[in-house]
Amino acid sequence: MVECGFLQPIVLVTCIQPCYTLTMMIDKDNNLSEETESSSSIVFRLDPRSGVPTYLQLVQQVENAIRLGYLRRGDQLPRIRDVVTSLSINPNTVLKAYRDLEQKGLIGARPGLGTFVEAAPETVGLSELTTLRRSLVTGWLREAAATGLDEDGIVALFTSALGDFRKRPDEHRPTSRQSRVASLETGGAA
Repeated sequence: MVECGFLQPIVLVTCIQPCYTLTMMIDKDNNLSEETESSSSIVFRLDPRSGVPTYLQLVQQVENAIRLGYLRRGDQLPRIRDVVTSLSINPNTVLKAYRDLEQKGLIGARPGLGTFVEAAPETVGLSELTTLRRSLVTGWLREAAATGLDEDGIVALFTSALGDFRKRPDEHRPTSRQSRVASLETGGAA
């Protein structure tokens, strides 16, 4: 199950758009038969203090889960009714988020069946992601916190470094990764 919200363990994910950041918690569980009514493998969590519109938080959580490989082609998203019930939000908010994701080519509705992930970008394997996540948490994040940076300072520093990284992509990453990012940004159509 992918949990996006404010539960343990914590993963800080900064979205691609520089004007929005989202703290998202992800915990991939191999046993998906837990407490969900539908067969979805994502649970949405909202941060009312973030200033990010609710529908955009939902969009970002799905995009990030796809980008990180937690959601794959064929995975079912929660039914609109289930999201509305669990988050106590307006159905139109969920419809807007799903419509936005559908327009990006990331998901598609199948009448009578539900909404499913249609994008299949090439991603790093879960074991590699787990290793990277662990080294980020026990290394860089721990060091940043030890210097006295609070969460907002860490996000600002990371966002700034990411901006520097984007300015010189050829110096930092192999060309195969550039095609992965381009594929996701175009909704799977490179």
